Order: sequence, then structure tokens, then C-alpha cells
Amino acid sequence: MTMDLAGTIALAVGAGVLGGAMNALAGGGSFATLPALIAIGLPANVANATSNVALLPGAGMSAWAFRDELQPIGGVRIRTLAGITFVGGLIGAILLAVTPSRAFDLIIPWLLLFAAVILAWGPRAAIWLKSRVTIAPPVLMVAQALLGIYGGYFGGGVGLMTTAIYGLLANISPRALFAPRTLMLAIANFAATIVFVASGLVNWQSCVPMLAGGILGGWLGARLGKRLPPKPVRIWTLFVTIVTTAVFFNRAYG
Repeated sequence: MTMDLAGTIALAVGAGVLGGAMNALAGGGSFATLPALIAIGLPANVANATSNVALLPGAGMSAWAFRDELQPIGGVRIRTLAGITFVGGLIGAILLAVTPSRAFDLIIPWLLLFAAVILAWGPRAAIWLKSRVTIAPPVLMVAQALLGIYGGYFGGGVGLMTTAIYGLLANISPRALFAPRTLMLAIANFAATIVFVASGLVNWQSCVPMLAGGILGGWLGARLGKRLPPKPVRIWTLFVTIVTTAVFFNRAYG
């Protein structure tokens, strides 16, 4: 289905605002942008690449807003995690550009289900795990590499998964993860953008208005996030994770 220019712009801007705000608050911004781009009439791989590029400035703005809250995660420096994420994002984007995505589409719902389980029981599991074993920094770095690859390849729910995995491995609340999570999202998006633009996968007619909406949404979400206590953020994060998981299961197997 295709839409006229005015409808395309309106839908792209609205989805960008919502997606940018979701990424700043809990992740899952592509849950708003990707369906909108498919509704506009773009092929799935082009929609995915366009969504990634459109959400980049909003993710960058959110990361900048939280810059004063950055601190090491699980004993690993932010610069180290950022470098790992960038390389992973490049690898994931290259994989998307040269391979079909159907097989990975079938895996995505299970990854999101894992994220939902970790978010639901993560705090208790983290306490139990911390009392019995020590999570070495290399474990977190390997997890970040996988998140970077996933973020570059598809990115659906990667913010939610980052929150879940950081919470389990480093015992950190979703609110405390606003700064590092938004930064890693921005870096993975930036790495993927280099590949997607170079390979010609971006539909700029839809991307530009969505990008503008994403900047506004990222700024609004970051401002709201600074005022929210940890519990509402965790509840919202879990809600978005469950809804996103259900949608992707229906998309892959429905």
C-alpha cells in the first residue's frame, strides 16, 4: 500500500516523535517507526534501514541529555563498551545488507521474550546471582558485542534487551541505565547508518520527516525520563517489552 506525500510526511513525523521518545524512556522505538514505514509502502529491509537512520539523531540527542550520568557498567569503561558497540553495529549492518532477513525474523520474538523474562525477574535474579558468582567484565563485553551486532542488523527491541541484560549482569535499575543505554543505541545506529547509506538502502523521502520527529521525541523523552523515579520506568519498560514481544511473535508466526 502506498500513501500520498502529505500522508507519508504526517505518519513519518508522528512515528518519529513516538519512536524517539520510546528510545529515550525504555527502548523499543523501532516498534513505532518500522510498522509506519511498512504501512507507507517500503520493503521490509528498506524500512528497517530507513528506521535506523531516522532514529539516529534522536538517540544522539537523548544520549547527550544524559551525558552527566555516564559511569562504568559492571567494571567496564563506557569507552570500551562504546568501541565494542560500534564494531558490532558495523558487522550487523553488513549482515543485513548482504543476507536475507527471514531466518532472523523468526528468532527476534524469542530474543524479546528473553528480555521480558529478564526484566520481570531480573532484580531478584541479579541479587541471587551476585550472592553466588562474580560476573567478570569479559562476560559483559561479549554480551555488548552481541547487542551491537543485533542493533546493527535489526535493532527491534535492542534498547529493551540492553536494559534487561545490564540489569542481570551488573544489577543496575532501568532508570540508572538511561545514560549508557541511550549512548549504546546511538553508537550502534551510527555504525549501521554508515553501511545503510553507502549501500543505498535508505528511503530519504520517508527518512527526513521521521528524522525530524525523532529528534523532537528524543528530546521530550529525555526530559521526561530525568523526572521519573525508577519504579514507573521499570513498569513502563516491562509493558513495552511484553507488547513488543507479542507483536513480533504475531508478525513472525501469525
